[in-house]
Amino acid sequence: MSQTTLPTDVPVTDFLATLDARRSAEGAELVALFSSVTGAPAVMWGPSIVGFGTYAYHYASGREGIWPRAGFSPRKAKLSLYGLQTHPDAAALLERLGPHTTGADCVYVTRLSAIDLEVLRELVALGWSVTADTAV
Repeated sequence: MSQTTLPTDVPVTDFLATLDARRSAEGAELVALFSSVTGAPAVMWGPSIVGFGTYAYHYASGREGIWPRAGFSPRKAKLSLYGLQTHPDAAALLERLGPHTTGADCVYVTRLSAIDLEVLRELVALGWSVTADTAV
């Protein structure tokens, strides 16, 4: 198994400083929100994902690895939010989040100011709870 996205020693603040002003501010706000919900420190995963906690995954195909229990990436076009869709109650909360789209493991939002941050807090907490048994 070869996993390409792993934790790094790059300080999250250094990464956020490389972004444009809006994404940097949104990143700092997300670090505060995710940290307060999870109690975990922010850690860079690869060059552009800010992750919180770690869990081990194992697929039926035999693929396995580690991934952040929750996280985000402040991409140029949209913010990618990870670990928010795995809880059975997530779908109902996503309906109240505000404008977003979803992918396999991502919730995409264009602007943090356009979504309900209290709903985001709930989604982070639910997603965090799902990976508790596989946390490493």
